[in-house]
Amino acid sequence: MATATKKKQAASRELTMTQWKLKEMKQNWIAYIMVGPYMLLFTLFTIVPVVMSILISFTDFNMLEFPNIVWMKNYVTLFFDDDIFLVACKNTFIFAAIVGPASYIMSFLVAWFINELPPKVRALVTLIFYAPSISGQVYLIWGTLFSSDSYGWANAILMELGIIDTEILWFQDAKYVMPLCIIVSLWTSLGTSFLSFIAGLQGIDHSLFEAGAVDGVKNRWQELYYITLPSMKPQLMFGAIMSITGSFGFGGIVTALAGFPSVDYCAHTIMHHLEDYGGQRYEIGYSSAIATILFLIMIGANMLVKKIISKLGT
Repeated sequence: MATATKKKQAASRELTMTQWKLKEMKQNWIAYIMVGPYMLLFTLFTIVPVVMSILISFTDFNMLEFPNIVWMKNYVTLFFDDDIFLVACKNTFIFAAIVGPASYIMSFLVAWFINELPPKVRALVTLIFYAPSISGQVYLIWGTLFSSDSYGWANAILMELGIIDTEILWFQDAKYVMPLCIIVSLWTSLGTSFLSFIAGLQGIDHSLFEAGAVDGVKNRWQELYYITLPSMKPQLMFGAIMSITGSFGFGGIVTALAGFPSVDYCAHTIMHHLEDYGGQRYEIGYSSAIATILFLIMIGANMLVKKIISKLGT
């Protein structure tokens, strides 16, 4: 009897919630119509591809033959029989662990510095710092700077100073490829998250700082922790997601500077492995398994960052 009563109560609550949702939708039908096109496009071009990729990862689909279900074979092969994938995972985590937090902190500190400038100067400095992230000539500049012959600026300067006798093959030497790619990535990392931080800093109510001074906030660092960071949690979360996505999606910089694949796979990442099997070998089932692993890693990292940011100022 008690179990039946509980089931009836749960069904009643569910019915009440459904009725409330339908009533709310009727009252705000214009808003649902306005957001409808976006939700449709988001579903078709984001949710459906992700779900399809997960399903295809359990097959041996090669784009020519009808896929056969192989269940967990692709995942077993990835972790137990694909040494290059393990190297790619190691390189990806190294890159993400360095570039993700470093670019995030650097973006915030630069935005915090720019926010203190006069409005006219602020606009100019923002453009200067943001330009490398949208410039198509960044790889050309760094490629010229670290060219492998004596015409490269780095080699020419080092040889003129007598530090080296022969040219260093910067992007053909496994010892230099990853550090240089990390530097270039940091150089171009002041992108969308950087602008969101500036917007967040501009939107803070200045009366909060006055109230903080009354409550005992004594210096700028306390203002930062107790007022600034809690007041711009949405921008901090957005910037974290963009930084994580950029760091785990790293690959284009290596390809542009060191070629594909990089020498001795020294900077080979999960994105490169995905491109190799999906874009060149057309082993779509296997590449979908790689994409699923990368997706789960990024979701886990986003959840961890969200938990950390939610504790700011508490």
